Order: sequence, then C-alpha cells, then structure tokens
Amino acid sequence: MRSDVTRAHYDRLATSFDENWAYSPDFIAWMTGTIVDRLNLRPTDTVLDLGGGTGLYSRGMAQHAAMVVCADPSSGMLAQLPSDARLAPLHAGAEEIVDAKIRLPHEAYDAILLKEVVHHLDDPARILAGLARLLRPGARILVVMLPTMIDYPLFDAALRLFQQRQPDPEHIAEAMTGAGLRAEVTCEGFPLAFDRERYIDMVRSRYMSLLSSFNDAELEQGVQEILARHPGPEVRFTDRFAFVLGTAP
Repeated sequence: MRSDVTRAHYDRLATSFDENWAYSPDFIAWMTGTIVDRLNLRPTDTVLDLGGGTGLYSRGMAQHAAMVVCADPSSGMLAQLPSDARLAPLHAGAEEIVDAKIRLPHEAYDAILLKEVVHHLDDPARILAGLARLLRPGARILVVMLPTMIDYPLFDAALRLFQQRQPDPEHIAEAMTGAGLRAEVTCEGFPLAFDRERYIDMVRSRYMSLLSSFNDAELEQGVQEILARHPGPEVRFTDRFAFVLGTAP
C-alpha cells in the first residue's frame, strides 16, 4: 500500500471505522451477499481478504467458508477483528504478501478479496499477477472498487482528486487477463441515505482516505460547500461499485 500515510490514516480511524463504513445493516448485508455470490464461496474454501481492515466483510464470508485470513497493514484495524475460529488476522500488506516477505498460513487459496484496496496499490498489475499465483485451479479473485466517477456528496476539489487517482475497472480486468485469469466486470449500486449531520461528521473525520490529502482549513471549506449544496436534513446518493472477477484456469 502507498506509504506510511495510508497506514497512519487507518490506524487513526480503527476504533471508529465500522461506525463510519458500516453505513447500515442493510448495506452490509447487501455487500456481503454480493461478495459471497460473486466469489461462489463454499464451506470448504479458504479465503484471503486482502486489506480486510476490521474484518467488516471477513466476518460475513466466514459464515460461508472454512477459514478467512484477514490481512491488513494496520495493526490498529486488525485489533478490532472479533474472535472467531474461522477468522485469522495477518499483519501484512499486499506488497509484503506478493513479495513473500510474510509467511501465509496457507500455500494457496480458493478465493481472494480486495475490497476498495486497489487504489492504494502502486502497481496493481504486479500485485494481481502475484496474487494469481496463490489461487488454486478454478479459484476466484474479486476486486471491489469504485468507478472512475462517483456521485458522492463531496466538495469539488475532493471529486477532482478522486478522478485523478482512481484506477479504471477495465484496466484492472486487463491486468487480471494478463495474469492468466478469465476476467469480467459487472456493476451494481446501493441507495444510501444519511442524516446530514452524521455524514458531515464522517467527512470531518476523513472517513475516506482521499480526504487525508486536505488540511483542516481545506476540509472545512469543503464541508461548507457540501452544506450549501445539501440544505435538507438528509443526504442521499447511490453508492455504485465495479466488481472485477478473475477466475483461474
């Protein structure tokens, strides 16, 4: 993952991460079900949740698999992982795993998940090629990511920076194909509604790593821009995701 800045961001948010990112039980159930369905998880599967953080989705996958390894470079995030015999924390980032600097608890995996991780990677194609070598025959790797343009109620400078940094899902699919996988891209969205004050608190706490690029004054200016555009008691938008699935031969 990109530098110690990203790690520090998630260490700082660790204790409040689920509060900011869980959104609602309905959202978690929808996203977990979508992940489980696309990975076609089976009770005997071993899964690697790369960048799994607090295990927000590892927990749900563990209900459908034999073991889920939740790997994350943030020790603070991993400290929030619940105790479960089917969940194994691993303090490691993608580069460390691909470069074999960390010993994995399994030689190969039936499924690998990267949810909103790929934009943190310096060289996604290299990482995906390395992860493809960890897949058993017929195994699946799923990259869940935002599209290159989002409808989030953010301020203009944040939206511009997002577009500059966000990888194209089609390029991720091409990287999977280059790694010898059969790749496909599908898209789905989930409608969200937040109490405006809660959403503003999330922005002020820099719930998206993107927001760590702005200092306090810039962020507050952005908050005022959001408030002016959303004067009502609620903030509503559709959270759209690209699901890039790679399948090993």
